[in-house]
Amino acid sequence: MGIFDQISQTIMNHANSVVQANPQGSAGGAAPGAAGQAVNADQVLDGIAQQKGNPDLNYKSSIVDLMKLLDMDSSLDKRKQLAGELGYQGPQDGSAEMNIWLHRQVMQRLAANGGVVPANLTD
Repeated sequence: MGIFDQISQTIMNHANSVVQANPQGSAGGAAPGAAGQAVNADQVLDGIAQQKGNPDLNYKSSIVDLMKLLDMDSSLDKRKQLAGELGYQGPQDGSAEMNIWLHRQVMQRLAANGGVVPANLTD
């Protein structure tokens, strides 16, 4: 399984566990598990942060912090692997340019795969 798939599945699994624990409601507007309905990735990520006591992570703009929030290895090697999966063409050196591109691509792909992501996170 690729890094992006791990990110996506972690978000989906968290959203599904919230819905199963509260079948009358949903994960902050997310509607996982129901065919044709999207998961609000932004709200799920906010929920994970709240569960963890709102750690000092800038997961809305940092790929490193997003991966840390999801309890994933955010090392340069893993980000290089993600860059390869997503088709990054620049130097895979962990630069700000690479990391910003990775975060934007992850958010765009979450949105393209049925996730609800605020437009400012996909621009």
